Amino acid sequence: MHAVWLTEFGGPEVLVATERPDPVAGPGQVVVDVEFANITFVETQLRAGGGIPYRPELPVIPGNGVGGRIASVGPGADPTLVGRRVISGTGGSGGYAERAVVNIEDLIEVPDGLPLDSAVALLADGRTAILLIGAARIREGERILVEAAAGGVGSLLVQLGKAAGATVVAATGGGRKSELARELGADVAVDYRAPDWTDRVRDAAGTVDVVFDGVGGAVGRSAFELLGRNGRMVSFGLASGAWTDIPEEVARQRGATIVRVPRADPAELRKFTRAALAEALAGRLRPVIGQRVPLARAAEAHAAIESRATVGKTLLTI
Repeated sequence: MHAVWLTEFGGPEVLVATERPDPVAGPGQVVVDVEFANITFVETQLRAGGGIPYRPELPVIPGNGVGGRIASVGPGADPTLVGRRVISGTGGSGGYAERAVVNIEDLIEVPDGLPLDSAVALLADGRTAILLIGAARIREGERILVEAAAGGVGSLLVQLGKAAGATVVAATGGGRKSELARELGADVAVDYRAPDWTDRVRDAAGTVDVVFDGVGGAVGRSAFELLGRNGRMVSFGLASGAWTDIPEEVARQRGATIVRVPRADPAELRKFTRAALAEALAGRLRPVIGQRVPLARAAEAHAAIESRATVGKTLLTI
């Protein structure tokens, strides 16, 4: 089969398309003929060898989320699974390939009527967005600020926040990203690259009740300053390369809360993913797939994500 191989840490160019033996399902596993593979920002950090608290053993096929049809099952597994449309995590590796082995317990069947690419786009980002919205406990009429609002998770938070009755302020990289945020329902969109972006937020919305911090670093710290009394800050990403550093004492002095997102077990994550799929099937949640890149060009996809040239979700097509 064709697969993308990582043999050394480094820039996007270290991702090399090659031929590998077809995987074989063991007990409790299936082989999926992959049609789409999910790419996350974390995977670009993993490839580079930094920015995350662990490193995989090399060589490895990267990729932790796939969608396709079940091609074969392992010993003792139900043969009627063959042919079903599914999405699944792979356990951390093996996703950038034509075929992937996944555990049966991790399978999520894709509802009839929902495109497979949409389901894959919601596999990681959908469950994350629903988890974050729940952790923030948004109340109708509140004002929320979503950083990286044109990204995979951010674009979903804009929609979920609007559906919860909030006024949504989208902080993006400007241009078409701001236009996309408005199309998804944002009431205000600002370019966080502008030196006066926080002033523009204050002029348009005043202080905010919730910040969804997907950028971190200086942007996250500036966003924190926009919180009003009893405001909450929920951090979920570090697109800047560093988490936002807000000491608890500083938050208390401001009357704000740093929301610690609870860790969800695998069963809860599958529940959140199914909830996201149901919302998409009902037309209430639209995953934005900004880029579809052939498997052999995975290095180009990583480069585009790192250069902030992408919107929404980037998928590898197989």
